Amino acid sequence: MSPKTVDVISGSEAAALFAGLESAPALLLAVSGGPDSIALMVLAARWRTSLKSHLFKRKPELMVATVNHGLRPESKREAADVTTLAATLGLQHRTLRWTGPKPKTGLPQAARHARYALLAAAARKAGAFHILTAHTLDDQAETVLIRMSRGSGVTGLAAMAREAPVPGDGTGDVTLVRPLLEVPKARLIATLRAARIAFADDPTNRDPRFTRARLRGLMPLLAEEGLDAPRLALLARRLKRADTAIEVAVDRAHTETTADLGVPGAYDAAAFARLPAEIALRLLGRAVASLGDEGPVELGKLEALKEALDAAQKEGTGRFRRSLAGALVTLARGKITIERAPARKQPSQRTSLTTPRPGGSKTRAKSPKSR
Repeated sequence: MSPKTVDVISGSEAAALFAGLESAPALLLAVSGGPDSIALMVLAARWRTSLKSHLFKRKPELMVATVNHGLRPESKREAADVTTLAATLGLQHRTLRWTGPKPKTGLPQAARHARYALLAAAARKAGAFHILTAHTLDDQAETVLIRMSRGSGVTGLAAMAREAPVPGDGTGDVTLVRPLLEVPKARLIATLRAARIAFADDPTNRDPRFTRARLRGLMPLLAEEGLDAPRLALLARRLKRADTAIEVAVDRAHTETTADLGVPGAYDAAAFARLPAEIALRLLGRAVASLGDEGPVELGKLEALKEALDAAQKEGTGRFRRSLAGALVTLARGKITIERAPARKQPSQRTSLTTPRPGGSKTRAKSPKSR
């Protein structure tokens, strides 16, 4: 479908996209210069102008931030173009720079981490509690495909939410908002072209070295089989609905398995064993993430831990001890206990493999038990 045949986004639609943000003191818009983020900035500016003064004593201040990752020579010019357009819209703009050495592997992940860290810091400085990004319906579909290719579970396949914590930011005082998550990219481009607003073209979006770009190239073929962006986004919404229901069941299971123990991180082993596998897995994952010191654990590693714990319970030995993500999981006396794992000894503190006996002879020390 040609962008000329796609409907532009109307003023009433723009108002619906930003609904719920009217009372925010300030909003930080993440704008790279590409069509999606330029459209976000234009639509946000129109929305703010449309707010009735008699209904809102103080309209949200819109701050624009562009992250220059220093990875492409065009980045500096693109940031300058965003500055110019922001000024014409009456918006303040800042360029944030990712400085220092760049990794040779895992570059997209490192750039993403740096981008959100810079944006969160800029939001706090501006007094904004929300960062708005321009993720679209197409981005949602690509995220579903990426997570399918990595074997994600239900939570992962639910993909992105309209509102979520800022990735990697543990404070929780800034919220990430994706107002365009249900809007096709084609409609954003059509809206900009109708307004004769230029935007940048980032060639890395088509670079086959990156997973997202490769999957993006497959989208037309998948669409021919009915697996287009709207269908993939629909899958994500339905899985999000299921994920929410499962989390409610996990809350209930937590209460049922800890009711008579009164000890944080302790579960009745028999009650735990009777839980449906997915509920038990999530209950275990919650405890490991909250009581360990390494945050959420990879699903595959968590599944392996649960399988080993299940095997120990079936064998009837009644004992199990293993660590994961900085948490220690034990099974003893009918209880499963999760607690912070003891700190690992530094190499210089570890017992030597040989220890002298009285009289000068040596004996090999026992290997430490696996955790």
